[in-house]
Amino acid sequence: MVGTRILVVNVNTTAAMTDTIAAQARAVARPGTEIVGLTPSFGPESVEGNFESYLSAVAVMDRVHTYEGQYDAVVQAGFGEHGREGLQELCDVPVVDITEAAAHVACLLGRKYTVVTTLSRAVGQIEDRLMLAGLHTRCASVRASGLSVLDLEADPEAAVKAIAEQARLAVEQDGAEVVCLGCGGMAGLDDEIRAVTGAPVVDGVAAAVGLAESLVGLGLTTSKIGSYAAPRPKTVTGWPVSGSLR
Repeated sequence: MVGTRILVVNVNTTAAMTDTIAAQARAVARPGTEIVGLTPSFGPESVEGNFESYLSAVAVMDRVHTYEGQYDAVVQAGFGEHGREGLQELCDVPVVDITEAAAHVACLLGRKYTVVTTLSRAVGQIEDRLMLAGLHTRCASVRASGLSVLDLEADPEAAVKAIAEQARLAVEQDGAEVVCLGCGGMAGLDDEIRAVTGAPVVDGVAAAVGLAESLVGLGLTTSKIGSYAAPRPKTVTGWPVSGSLR
């Protein structure tokens, strides 16, 4: 295989959002990197709660597991969603979650960062993911724009306005020095938000692609000693799920 192939997996089943995410990934990828956008074969049209998040985790693992072809890295394109650890067990290549990628990059750019996400119910999930990753101490706030995931596609102009307002408040009131876009569907909005706040804006998809490329280039991948060792051989009824849907 020539070059690097990265699977960028949307966590929901909205194909238009997969296209947006993949387009942003291609815009920042290095020459020679192939981006393959994947949409799960089952699951919710958007992920806005714990039930949908756990369901999407299985759907994402299933989609990657049933992908026919070689690949060098996986980007999980959902902010705050579950499943990264399961993918790391299943895959022998680097797996990068956009939540953690955005926060890691933000920590290199400023003392404190904020995350601007969609609905208020997503705040807790993002806080939990950052805490699990050990990145919460540098997080000034997680703010909700009040938009649903699908609103981002339906009215981009209103989305930018709502996200920019929360980003501005985070900088002025919370002490944030860097802004992270807290949804895969916000991919590509970084320039517009930066223009309003004056602060660096980190797009999780772009950050994850850059980190994935770096890990591949360094010849590094997930440790298989202990926590993320391959699943133990045993009978798993009905897995993979996609096989039973065909």
